[in-house]
Amino acid sequence: MKYLWRLLPLSFFLLLAGCGQQNLSALDPQGPVAEMQFSLIRLSLYIMIFVIVVVFAIYVFVLIRFRERPGDTHIPKQVHGNKVLEVVWTAIPIFLLLILAVPNVMETFTLADTEPTEDSITVNVTAHAFWWEFEYPDYDIVAGQDMYIPTNTRVIINLESSDVIHSFWVPALAGKQDNVPGNVNDMWIEAPKEGVYLGKCTELCGPSHWLMDFKVIAVETDVFETWAANMAVPAEEKEQSESEVLVEGRTLYEQSCLQCHSISGQGGFGPDLTNFGERTVVAGYLKYEDENIKDWIRDPQSLKPGNGMPAFPDFTEDELDALTEYLKSLKVLEE
Repeated sequence: MKYLWRLLPLSFFLLLAGCGQQNLSALDPQGPVAEMQFSLIRLSLYIMIFVIVVVFAIYVFVLIRFRERPGDTHIPKQVHGNKVLEVVWTAIPIFLLLILAVPNVMETFTLADTEPTEDSITVNVTAHAFWWEFEYPDYDIVAGQDMYIPTNTRVIINLESSDVIHSFWVPALAGKQDNVPGNVNDMWIEAPKEGVYLGKCTELCGPSHWLMDFKVIAVETDVFETWAANMAVPAEEKEQSESEVLVEGRTLYEQSCLQCHSISGQGGFGPDLTNFGERTVVAGYLKYEDENIKDWIRDPQSLKPGNGMPAFPDFTEDELDALTEYLKSLKVLEE
């Protein structure tokens, strides 16, 4: 027993599991979809608490009321069935299931309504190993890693995958939905206020599955329209800095990166970098710092195993500085 008391202080370390920032949590719902789903979570929780309380109350009552007393040799009346009790304990679970099932079915049909409306926008979300692509067919633009949406606007999301099964999950806005190769799943979300809503892949998809993060960035409608318009401006029409460092960086980008990465839709099949300078992380999870950008360019496999980007170990430090400065200059909202 004394050993158990020694272990007791260690058990308090379990409380640390509940500490930290609630970056990925469905318990702070934002928008109609998350609120509907959270209401079902609460309803099921209330029903479970009710069942537990009733069952334990009956259990404790029977345990005390019909306990064996010293000297009591009386044999209780033997009962072999009670139709009333049997009907009651069968009807109650059915009734509780109906309470849970009816709103579930109603809200399932509501969430399944993904028909575009006059005010809605559509985003085609394609999952890759291990990054996200966001195509806006209404605006003819493509973004990578950061999904911009206008506030208080229904966003219809079409989910696809370019390789294996992934899963799109933004817990503050909606439950998860799978990205399946060769199939299109759809859902909708709506953000009630400006903010950054963190998302993640929730389907084991490879060695860097745990690093497959993304952001949904909700902005006011006019800001979103400005962002979309600037994203659509062709690269050659954008004002180019004549800074020697940026010119060198742009040259390196065109020689080594353009075949995979696009700017304003001009480039290859890798993540779009049109607004790379406005991101807050590198490779989806690293702190946005010069050294992390350089480390990613030198050896991306060491930071995110299994990704499709080749390494560039032969770049000199000056070349890495120039390329990093050029990438940081790619912005569509900030001056």
